[in-house]
This record gives sequence, structure tokens and C-alpha cells, in this order.
Amino acid sequence: MVTLMNGSEVAPVLRQIVGQPRATEILSASVAKAVHAYLFIGPAGSGKLLAAQSFAAALLCELGGCGDCASCHDAQLGLHPDITVFEREGASITVDEAHAISLVAQRSPNVSTHQVLILTDFHLVGAAAPALLKTIEEPPPSTIFIVIADALPASLVTISSRCVLVPFHSLRPELIAEVLRAEGIEEDLASSVANASLGDLDRARLLVSDQGFRLRQSQWIEAPQHLDGTGASVAKIVTQLTASVDEIVNVLRDRQSRELERAVELSKLTGERSLRGRKAIEDRHKREQRRVRTDELRAGLATLISVYLAKLSSPQLPTRRVQALTEACQAIDEAAKYLKRNPNEILLLQKLFLQLGDLAS
Repeated sequence: MVTLMNGSEVAPVLRQIVGQPRATEILSASVAKAVHAYLFIGPAGSGKLLAAQSFAAALLCELGGCGDCASCHDAQLGLHPDITVFEREGASITVDEAHAISLVAQRSPNVSTHQVLILTDFHLVGAAAPALLKTIEEPPPSTIFIVIADALPASLVTISSRCVLVPFHSLRPELIAEVLRAEGIEEDLASSVANASLGDLDRARLLVSDQGFRLRQSQWIEAPQHLDGTGASVAKIVTQLTASVDEIVNVLRDRQSRELERAVELSKLTGERSLRGRKAIEDRHKREQRRVRTDELRAGLATLISVYLAKLSSPQLPTRRVQALTEACQAIDEAAKYLKRNPNEILLLQKLFLQLGDLAS
């Protein structure tokens, strides 16, 4: 049994939210009497999307999130007809996408008393924000919004004032390691992947099954040593790093394949000829693969910046060297931020390593 500090029990579907006591408390209190909009805000990898899907399941379950009924089952498979997840197609949310969200918000629920619209990456809403303000501020009584954002840019301030704020934070490596050990992972591996997880429990669970993650870390650490001022060296480094990212995506694909097989088996047991909503599951899998790939690049860039920060900590560095190392850290940080805009990752990394090579010369 999972209980909150006030002694109340947490609904089974909300128990998937790990290490976010304040968020869990707010969402548990909201299940019985939900308002029109919630803003889940916190760093990438803090579990906001899983929390949103769990909260949506609880809102639509007649028992408040039992985890066992058909509604909860469909919600957790991404098949519930009254839960819609919106993901941007390009670098930012467009006005056309905002209009599409507004149209769906006006629909009546299919099988439940409410529908839940989950809007991801809303820190990138930009110029599309005004097109959604009225819809989020005054949706139909049967529509509930869950808005997900990594931060609160100026373009999101007005929308945020219309939402219940649900805060999230990165998970401590110690907590992630503790969860992994409880799931049967041996201590050294649990600690190792927890430290490489970027505070993301789901990423840590993937890394447990990824035999190559230590090698990838070494490749990022050693990359600056192979910069010789030529484009050929940059091309070789980038080819190696991007190819290695495919490894963790393949681990995810294996997990997704098993999930799809279980869903197919379950549909056969219920007498269905084919898996209802198969395309929805496959589309969700593609989105998950894209997120995992981006997270792996973020992790690599975090490892890379640690290399330059370690060099900066050396005593009695010449002023010119300090400036070059500082500029290198800034360039890596900018590349990491730009990953959120779905860039061409090869061009992004080539540009970065060309800069790093110039700064090293």
C-alpha cells in the first residue's frame, strides 16, 4: 500500500509516479474533483508524461484509478478513446496544431463522462499560445487538459495562470538505484545506470538491459582527444557517436515488441480477431523512440561537458586556456538546448565538434 503524508491511500494507477510526493499528493486530491486544466512542469526525464497518462487513467476510471478495469487497461496501453496525446511535429508547436487541439477539445467523450487531452512540450508553444488560451481557459465541461512543459517561458505564463500547477523534479540517483535494487537489479549495475540516467527512472530501466552504455560513455569522454582540426576526424567521431545511440533505441524496440505481443495475446483472449488500436500503439512507440534517442544525445553531451569542466578545474591555467574551455562548455550547452527543437542530429554534432576543434587549436 502506498500512502501520502496525510494518511490517504494513493490510487493504484498513480503508484507508478516515483519520487514526486508533491505531484502525487496534488493529483490524488484531484481525482475525485478535477478542474479543467493542469500544468505539469519540471525537467525533461522527471516522469511527467507517465504521470499524465496515469492521472488521465484515474480520471476516467469509475473507481478512481483501480488499475484493473478495461478503462485503466486501455489508458495504460495508449488505447483509451477519451485520452488524446498531442505531440508536435516540428521544432515548435504551430498555430495549425493549436487549432487542431481546439477542435478536438470541443468533441464529446466517446465512452466516459470526460475526455483528457495531454499536450506535450508546451515550453515550445511560442506564437501558438494565443490560439489556445481561450480553449484551455474555458474548455467544454467534459474536457480536461494536462499541459506538460520543461520550463515556464514567457509565452506560457498566461496559460499557466489558468492551470493547477503540478511540480516535478529530477530524481536523485540514489532513489533511482534504490528502485532498481527493489526490482532485482544487482547493486553495482543499479548504481552505475542510476548515475547515467539523467534523473530519469525509465531511462535507467532501459540502460539496465543495454550492454553498451559504458562503451558509449567512453566514446563521448574520449571524443575530444581525436579532434585533429580536420573535417575528416569530426565526421568519423559523429558517425561513431550517432551509430552508438542506435543501441539504446534497439533495446527500447525489443521492449516495445514484447509489449505489442502481450497486447495481441490479450486481445485474442477477449475474443478479438485483431488488436484494436494497433496503429495507436505503433505511433506511440515511434514517439518513445524519438524521445529516447534525444535523451541519449543529451546524456552524451552531459558526459562531454563534464570532460571540459574537469579540465577547467585544473589549477593555474593560462587565461587563454580558461576562455577556450569556457567557450567549449557554452557550445556544448547550446547544442544540448537545441536538441529540443528536433534538429538534424548529425549536422548539430558536426557543427559542435568543429567548434570544439577550433577552440582546442
